[in-house]
Amino acid sequence: MSPTSHKADATTDTLRGGPRRRSVRSGVPLPLLLPALIGLAFLIVPLIALLVRTPWHSLPEQLTSPDVWQALRLSLICATAATAVSLVIGVPLAWLLARVEFPGRGLVRALVTLPLVLPPVVGGVALLMALGRNGIVGQWLDSWFGITLPFTTVGVVIAEAFVAMPFLVISVEGTLRAADPRYEEAATTLGASRFTAFRRVTLPLIAPGVAAGAVLAWARALGEFGATITFAGNFPGRTQTMPLAVYLALQSDPEAAIALSLVLLAVSIAVLAGLRDRWMRAG
Repeated sequence: MSPTSHKADATTDTLRGGPRRRSVRSGVPLPLLLPALIGLAFLIVPLIALLVRTPWHSLPEQLTSPDVWQALRLSLICATAATAVSLVIGVPLAWLLARVEFPGRGLVRALVTLPLVLPPVVGGVALLMALGRNGIVGQWLDSWFGITLPFTTVGVVIAEAFVAMPFLVISVEGTLRAADPRYEEAATTLGASRFTAFRRVTLPLIAPGVAAGAVLAWARALGEFGATITFAGNFPGRTQTMPLAVYLALQSDPEAAIALSLVLLAVSIAVLAGLRDRWMRAG
């Protein structure tokens, strides 16, 4: 190839934003390929097994039973309510962590993300110690207002919000850090209050991040099990969500458990499909 061709290729690459990436098509070392294939099988084979063992002939009957619809309806309502709670208090918290400098901000961020790594059962116990009838806050709610949160539908919402809100906070905080704060500062110099600048300028800028965080929080709330059964119990029609119904059905009716699991798998795939464009743009 002539030097002129090399120069033309370099110019084209520069105009396109840099040298083009070339994927590695050959020469994959066996010590890397074999563990990669094992890891892929480890993640995919259980899902394939679920599909293979699904009782397709009785699936319509399983999914139309009153117990399934009751659990599904309660799961959708509670997950949506938990997401709404997370939006109301999680978005301001994310803004505080991203925009305000204060002592101990790193510690606060670590505490906010702690439910991500905390075992859900431990989270349920912590909620009982805080909001139970003898909890440090729950005892005052019970004696002053007669409000009892554990083992109620509201308790399900609280448990789901506790484990799901960190997903929203992390997503929104990352979007806020990527957004240019000068737009917000310009709005305040023109006479807008900080809240008005956030509502009219910042919030539209970070709307995609808020939407992605809300979807992740909703999916996490829908699949919550440990904190829910510990704090809210497993009462059909009141606190029995889909994951709890799967656990209960697995002991007496495995086909029903598989059918319910298939519904949750379909929801998870839908969430991944909805977030695919955002991840591809981020890449």
